[in-house]
Amino acid sequence: MRARISGTGSCIPLHRLDNEAISRMVDTSDAWIRERTGIESRHVICEESTVSMAAEAAERALQNAGMDPEEIDMILVSTISSEVILPCTACEVQRRIGAVNAAGFDINAACAGFLVAYQTAEMYIASGMYRNILVIGSEGLSHLVNWKDRGTCILFGDGAGAAVVTSQSGERLEGACHSDGKKGTALTCRTRYNEDEMPDDRCYMQMDGQAVFRFAVKKVPEVIEEVLEKNHLSKDEIDWFILHQANGRILESVARRLEVGIEKFPMNLQEYGNTSSASVPILLDEMNRKGCLKPGQNIVMAAFGAGLTWGASIIQWQ
Repeated sequence: MRARISGTGSCIPLHRLDNEAISRMVDTSDAWIRERTGIESRHVICEESTVSMAAEAAERALQNAGMDPEEIDMILVSTISSEVILPCTACEVQRRIGAVNAAGFDINAACAGFLVAYQTAEMYIASGMYRNILVIGSEGLSHLVNWKDRGTCILFGDGAGAAVVTSQSGERLEGACHSDGKKGTALTCRTRYNEDEMPDDRCYMQMDGQAVFRFAVKKVPEVIEEVLEKNHLSKDEIDWFILHQANGRILESVARRLEVGIEKFPMNLQEYGNTSSASVPILLDEMNRKGCLKPGQNIVMAAFGAGLTWGASIIQWQ
């Protein structure tokens, strides 16, 4: 059996924080942020939460797939920023949407999380254990951002995206995923050990931007080439490269290294910033609802982030 995406959904917080607003918080400007990242704004949660966004994205994905919650066998939620630890976000989503027949658990693979969750769903489907799986990326990164740190607060936003992944007959397309823990210090965030310990800057996301940039522009083209070779496909046979929306310059560099036109690399980071594991499914849902994705098209999904972790998968749109 192989996996197919039969429906998509997303949820974006209502509150929009543009670059001008950021420039009143730290020493930066709209022009500075756009030039270095391509980001114009980001959305941050006020009334929403990581759980509520995940549930809303899931409901929209189910509607798009024409399925009822009771048909879902499993819920996988990728998040590093949920407001709940126990029960896990996946079980909270199950409760909210009424997916009474589903098992569920959370995955932490940072910005590569949705891709890792999708690959996990593929394996469950290939084994025959489950047939209908909700895969969700949901992030409330505004709670992990140091709003006094110009190097990070300009980058990140909140949001959720979801996909209904179902089984169909056919040969499974091969994916790839890698990690390099030795370089994990390039992007970190720790928690307090106890209630008496005062939070410090280490409790917020800290990033060596240059190290992450060098890692991404080298490893992402490599892993895309790897999955193309595994599946005996050429770059010309790929219609879209849907990549984690971290930074416009990273995506442009990946396109150049692959020698593929940038028009095949859709971007929405200008509106949402880096939403970590939510970025790929949000973009996938936007393209789906705009009618950009056509039956038979080959799509590469690739993501990279803390860990350091990176990977890619190929899907054929149905």
